[in-house]
Amino acid sequence: MAHGVELIAYADRLAGDLAGLRRLLTGPLAGFSGVHVLPFFVPYDGADAGFDPVDHLSVDPRLGTWDDIGALADEGLSVTADLIVNHVSSESEAFRRWLAGDTDPGIDGMFLTYGTVFPSGATEEELTRIFRPRPGLPFTPFRLADGTRRLVWTTFGPRQVDLDVSSPATRAYLDEVLRRLAAARVRTVRLDAVGYAVKTRGTDCFLTTDTLAFVAELAERAHRLGLEVLVELHGHHGDQQAVAGVADWVYDFALPALVLEALFSGRVDRLLSWLEVRPANSVNVLDTHDGIGIVDVAAGDDGPGLLTRSEIDGLVARVAEHTGGLTDRAAAPVPWSEVPYALNTTYFDALGRDEQTYLVARLVQLLLPGPAHVYYVGLLAGGNDVERFELTGLGRDLNRHVYDPGECSAALARPVVRAILALVRLRTRHPAFAGTGGWERHGARGLRFRWRAGGDEVDVTVDVGAAAFTLRATSPSGPVRADTVGEVAALAEHRW
Repeated sequence: MAHGVELIAYADRLAGDLAGLRRLLTGPLAGFSGVHVLPFFVPYDGADAGFDPVDHLSVDPRLGTWDDIGALADEGLSVTADLIVNHVSSESEAFRRWLAGDTDPGIDGMFLTYGTVFPSGATEEELTRIFRPRPGLPFTPFRLADGTRRLVWTTFGPRQVDLDVSSPATRAYLDEVLRRLAAARVRTVRLDAVGYAVKTRGTDCFLTTDTLAFVAELAERAHRLGLEVLVELHGHHGDQQAVAGVADWVYDFALPALVLEALFSGRVDRLLSWLEVRPANSVNVLDTHDGIGIVDVAAGDDGPGLLTRSEIDGLVARVAEHTGGLTDRAAAPVPWSEVPYALNTTYFDALGRDEQTYLVARLVQLLLPGPAHVYYVGLLAGGNDVERFELTGLGRDLNRHVYDPGECSAALARPVVRAILALVRLRTRHPAFAGTGGWERHGARGLRFRWRAGGDEVDVTVDVGAAAFTLRATSPSGPVRADTVGEVAALAEHRW
């Protein structure tokens, strides 16, 4: 995915099912080089929107079949799918058999308990040191068939039971899922929640040296099947740099907050400092199904952050103002952190629904070196789904809207959405991006992006203080220039 642009989407929430997603990507959304289909396993609508698989080896029949996943690849799309490494559903067959006392080698030892890590008990210091994205301790009591009770690790909640990744049974399970994904012509596996997968006594149980070794070894097994590995990891920016050395790709989760800070402050210093040192194998994102990471730019045990505490506080306050206080209401408190783990909001709402500013943010994302992944709500410049949030009480649902066909068509007619599609197609189709390019400082508050291959060129300047830009590009029909949302939108059907 070296210079591609992938769409991130739940098949059901954008297109109804996998066949519908394929129709969109070969029709009105043509231009994307790939798609990350968020969990489509059984069930796609469980306790955590598919990230709690009961059956990780089957496509939920309400969405389609494995042939539908292969059909996306047949269209020339690079397909990314999730390998949910840390846990499975408490309703899974394997866990139910474990509770029943099944000692089959394919089950025994598969699930992680308190006693596995702390066989002689744990101190208060050891327990409070555990890094966790939720309040409370990461254990849930379960009663086995023989009446005994066990404390099972449940990092993300009682309906998601953690796997013991050192167990031969778990290793065999993960290998089986990898083989199934490879058989469906998936190109990249995204390792979900892998930072929590290895629990080592005497550590914070998050991205330890043991975890890095596990990721490296798992990546080797994926490579043998022809799969690339993308790591999903929210944490101190030093963690991103560490895991980038053992995987093919790592999300740049610092970028979303740093772009917001630049647009709010009118300066590019913090953003540029990060771009100088970030991993070369970064995937550029502004938004995902998990909101806008703040922990990724904050200080931590590993050192100072990319933003100061006062800068983070100012950013959080500005987004809260733009969302009418929704981000404060939807925040999930994390005891070990003095700043929010993430902001639950759409990126469009975080920027106060200002279309020109929003397009500047997308220009930065799509013109940086490396692949870009664009979240479906962000592509459609969606606003916060307040009704869904009020119904479920889950902050992340603000940015997980379910589009019906009429809403999707209406969104695709908006100039700002047409402009984002035009930028996606520019990045995937313009011959300049097959050459060399990158970014440089442009004046006191700007960036310049230049890409060249032979006589083909794309040259874009952005001014974060004025939320202004100028896009120039060569094309078969002559030079192109655009300075407004409407002018970029008019390029959506341009032949590069």
